[in-house]
Amino acid sequence: MMDRWQYLIVLGACLLITAPLEIFGSGVYRQPMRLLRSVGPVALVFVIWDAIAIAGHVWTYNPRYISGVHVGFEIPLEELLFFVVIPICGLLTYSAVSAILGFVRGRR
Repeated sequence: MMDRWQYLIVLGACLLITAPLEIFGSGVYRQPMRLLRSVGPVALVFVIWDAIAIAGHVWTYNPRYISGVHVGFEIPLEELLFFVVIPICGLLTYSAVSAILGFVRGRR
């Protein structure tokens, strides 16, 4: 029964683990329009790609591992969230590492 929540749990864990990185640098969540402009276009391209691949039966999603909620064109909610969550985690990591390296280099 827990299987169908695995994808959402992993995405939630990714956000939870990277959330503290917001305190470093200029912040990712503190700049929502910048975040939207960064993640939005790329997520849109991949959602379209996914929709085409699903419609063409190029790939499917095992119903055992997804919630069963679809957001249109048979794209699972988890897949849509993947295209948003993972880039946000990447931006949080990049911003924090850049800020920390800038601080360390400035102290030399």
